[in-house]
Amino acid sequence: MYLFPTDLPSIDKRIQAIDPVKYASSRNYKDGAVTRLSPYISRGVISTKQVFEHIKSLDLPWYTCEKLIQELAWRDYWQQVWIAKGDGIKQDLKQEQSPILNHQIPAAVINAETGIEEVDQAIKELYETGYMHNHMRMYIASTCCNVANSHWLQPAKWLYGHLLDGDLASNHLSWQWVAGAFSSKKYYANQWNINRYFGGNQQNTFLDVEYEEFEHLEIPSKLLDTVSLKLETVLPNLIHPNFEKNKTTLIYNYYNLDPYWYQGQDVQRIFLLEPSFFKENPVSQKCLDFVIDLSKNIEDLQVFVGEFSDFAELVNAEHIIYKEHPTNTQYKGKEEPREWLSNVKGYFPSFFAFWKKCKKEIDFKSE
Repeated sequence: MYLFPTDLPSIDKRIQAIDPVKYASSRNYKDGAVTRLSPYISRGVISTKQVFEHIKSLDLPWYTCEKLIQELAWRDYWQQVWIAKGDGIKQDLKQEQSPILNHQIPAAVINAETGIEEVDQAIKELYETGYMHNHMRMYIASTCCNVANSHWLQPAKWLYGHLLDGDLASNHLSWQWVAGAFSSKKYYANQWNINRYFGGNQQNTFLDVEYEEFEHLEIPSKLLDTVSLKLETVLPNLIHPNFEKNKTTLIYNYYNLDPYWYQGQDVQRIFLLEPSFFKENPVSQKCLDFVIDLSKNIEDLQVFVGEFSDFAELVNAEHIIYKEHPTNTQYKGKEEPREWLSNVKGYFPSFFAFWKKCKKEIDFKSE
C-alpha cells in the first residue's frame, strides 16, 4: 500500500483511525500509533481544527486525548512564530548556535552512511517514501548540529526537501530547538535512546556514550566530511491556458490544497507553482509528484507555473482570493483566514506559554 494515499476517502479513513490513547503511549516508538496525517495538514488538505473536531467526537476523556491535541497545537504554534518572524525563521532566533564548524551537511548523513544502523535505515526510507518518524528527525538533527557541529540551516533544508510533510515552520524551528538556537539547551540523543525507541541493539558507535560526555565529545571522523545541499525542483513545463480575467479566482499553492474550499461554486481554480519559491525552498520530485496527485482532488483545477506577478497580469486582482500564509505575502487580492485549532494568535516565546492559553479555550473536560 502507498504509504500516503492521495485520494480523499483514504485520507478520511486515516482520520477515522486515530487512536489518541495508543498515540499518547507509543508515539515516540518506531512502530508507535502515529496518525500519519502530517502530509495532509502541511499541504492544507486538512486542518488541525478538522482533526481536533474528530477527536472531540470520540467522546473520550480530555486527559486521554491531551497529548495528541497538544501535538496539533505545536503545529499551530510553529505557524504563529512563522507569521510573526517571516524569513527570520531561517536564522538563529533566540541565540546563536554554538559551536559551529561548518555551514554544510555531514556527507555520511546525506549518504545514509553514519554507521548508526537505525539512522541510516531511516534516511534510506526517507528517500524512498518521503516520510521520517518525528523522533528520528530529532536524532538526525542532534547528530548534525550537536555532534558534527554543522549549523542547522543546510541540514534542515535537506530534510525539508525530502519530506512529504515538509513545513518550513515546524521543520526549521524544530531544528533550531534541537540546536539550542530556539531553546534554552541543546537536545542530545545517545545510542541507548535510539535502541530503546527504535528496537535496535547496536553498541560501540560514536553515539554510544553517556549524556554528560556530549558537550566534550570530539567530532567523529565519520562526520568530518561535509557537502553542500544539491537539490533542485524541476517544475512541469506547461502551456498556460486562457484564464477568464474577471471571474472569481481561487489561488492554491504548495501549502493550500483544500479540496472543500468554495466547493460546488462556479469559480476559477488555479494551482500556482512559483519558480522563485521552489528555488529558495527546493523539494524532491517525490514531493512535487505528491502535491500534483493531491491537487487532483480539486475539480477543474488549472496549474500555472510562474510568479504571482505574472499571473496577476491575466486576472484582475479584485477577483483573486487566497488563504493567508507566510509564503504568499506578495499576493494581491482578497485574503481569507486559515482554519486554526484555537483563536490564540501572535508570537509566544515558548510553546507552553502558547499552549496554556490554547488549552484554556479548547479544553472539553468540563463538557
